[in-house]
Amino acid sequence: MSEKKDISAKEIKTAVKLPEEDEEVFTLSGLIFDWSNAFMIALIIIVMLLTFVFRQVTVNGDSMNDTLQSGDKLILYSFMYKPQNGDIVVISHGKDYSDPIIKRVIAVEGQSLKINYDTGEVTLDGVVLKEDYIKGLTKRVHPSLEIPDVIPEGYVFVMGDNRENSLDSRSTQIGLIPVENIIGKAELRILPASSFGSVY
Repeated sequence: MSEKKDISAKEIKTAVKLPEEDEEVFTLSGLIFDWSNAFMIALIIIVMLLTFVFRQVTVNGDSMNDTLQSGDKLILYSFMYKPQNGDIVVISHGKDYSDPIIKRVIAVEGQSLKINYDTGEVTLDGVVLKEDYIKGLTKRVHPSLEIPDVIPEGYVFVMGDNRENSLDSRSTQIGLIPVENIIGKAELRILPASSFGSVY
């Protein structure tokens, strides 16, 4: 006949290693690894956003006064952007002008644009624009572009807000802007801090 043998709780715990109740073990190296992973993922997301969605630019020159000032730092939106009337955009270059420029979209493809250089009135699709944002009169520049009756497909007509001191689509040097030359739309002014806010 087999003998019964009592087994103590200590022996059971030793034979079958039971987990301690509600006990979690964190190591310093594990924490550093987790934080490093989170930081790298956040950094990659930021880089992708700044490369494909948002960009930062600095205004150079006075052609957008008084809306923008030289030295203002702006955030552009560029992902799948389609230009609209009134948008302030950064353009990679003009027809015979190699530097980036920042201007306002006045007319897009399919629209009819007329400029009366005697009165300074700008007429879009038969309606005189109310341009509260401009400084000075919209004057003729030389050499002057002959504006087509209708803005062709894939192009926009742009002007600076400082109409008497802006090299823009009125000039043959800049001309009509191919949409693919638009880097993005100015959305936010981040510096100077005193002027922080939306750009319009």
